[in-house]
Amino acid sequence: MARHAIERKVRWATAASYLASSGLLGVLAAVQDNGRVVEPLPGPVSSLVLALVPGLLTFVAGWKAGHTPRAEGG
Repeated sequence: MARHAIERKVRWATAASYLASSGLLGVLAAVQDNGRVVEPLPGPVSSLVLALVPGLLTFVAGWKAGHTPRAEGG
């Protein structure tokens, strides 16, 4: 079975997802006793917005990264 390189898009999207999730968790831990950060948003909307941040950053990273060329016949 041939080994294929991992595409640049996948590497960048994975890194963006990790960094976004870690950053979001860090921010939430820092402000957990300060509800004013998400206070302007209704409860269900703030949960949705917080959940979408890593996904949106992952999408953007995958969109911006170029494809990795593949060898013919592989």
